Formats: sequence, C-alpha cells, structure tokens
Amino acid sequence: MRMTTKLAALAPALVLVAGAGIAGEGKGRAALEIGAKAPMADAKMKGVDGKEVSIKDVMGAKGTLVVFTCNACPYAKGWESRIVELGNSYAGKGIGVIAINANDPKVVADDGYDQMVARAKERGMKFPYVVDSTSQVAKAFGAARTPEVFLFDAKGALVYHGAVDDNVESAEKVTKSYLKDALDSVVAGKEVSVKETKAVGCGIKWHQQV
Repeated sequence: MRMTTKLAALAPALVLVAGAGIAGEGKGRAALEIGAKAPMADAKMKGVDGKEVSIKDVMGAKGTLVVFTCNACPYAKGWESRIVELGNSYAGKGIGVIAINANDPKVVADDGYDQMVARAKERGMKFPYVVDSTSQVAKAFGAARTPEVFLFDAKGALVYHGAVDDNVESAEKVTKSYLKDALDSVVAGKEVSVKETKAVGCGIKWHQQV
C-alpha cells in the first residue's frame, strides 16, 4: 500500500499503537471498560443498502465487532482493506460485524452517505456500513478516533478495544495483529490476551447539532 502524503507525514506516530494518540476532534468521554455491554444497541442507523439496522440486529452467536470508521481519514484508509477482510471473513465464523461512520459530512464532505455507498461497493463490504447521524452512538461508546474497534464476546461483554494492529502503513510489516488475535480467541471461546490498545487515528468529527 502506498501512503498518501498526509499519512506519510504522520508515520512516526503509527508504528507503535500503544503510544500516545493523535490530538483531535474526537477527544471526549472515556471509552467503554472491558466487560461492558454495547450501549445504544437498539439504536437504528441507516446502512449503505438504505435499510435501518442496529448493533443488536447484527449480533453474532460467537460475538460482535463494532468498528467506528469513515471514508476520508488516512488512518481509516490505511487499515480499511484489513478491516474489510477481517469483517467479511469472521462474519462467516459467527461474528456479527458493523462499521459505523459518526463523522459530520458538513465538516468533511467525503464522509457523506453517497461516498459511503460507493466505498462499501468498491471494497466489497459484506457487513453493514451505517451512519451515526447524531454521533450519539459513538459518544456512548466513548469512541474518539477513526478507526477504533470494539469486540464483544458471545455473552455481549467487551473483550477487546483499540486498534486493528500495530502498523497502518503496511500489512506485511505488522508484528502484532491485535484484532485478528482477539477475534480468533472469541471464536474459539477463549480469553482474549491483549484486551486494550491505543486507538490511533483521526478525531471523530462530531455532528454539531447535538
């Protein structure tokens, strides 16, 4: 994957996910604690297929993966193919998957609904990509960045929160596959060894009307 100029400029912060996060618009309430249930699980959000769907609707028998992401952020773009690959793969292994865009398109036009539809089609997403039109779901999770992942087990308890892996620049240079390892553990019914990492990415651009 060839980095954009913006992503290259940020590269020193990308390699060590456990390091300090990037200051940005997304700073807010503390994220969900490990063991917590998914908040606002009944909230309906419009998907790229035009249908309304909630986190509860997609919950899987083995667990549920919630990814806060967007179209425009270079970090979201950098991890996007891996997120889609993992989402598509583990959806067939009993994991419910949903990607949520909480960004206000009035702030970044490329985060609009039409662009989401095109992105989902281009990337071959086989799971819902939905709009958090008030940013309230993201705020309830304490999500602050794109991308930021929350993985719940079969009992609905949060077992992993943070980054996809430790190298957004190159899938070939990843040394710690945080999300994949957590997904494998959840599918196998085992305890997740690394439960939290620092989510590195762009700050969520909150909808201003709420």
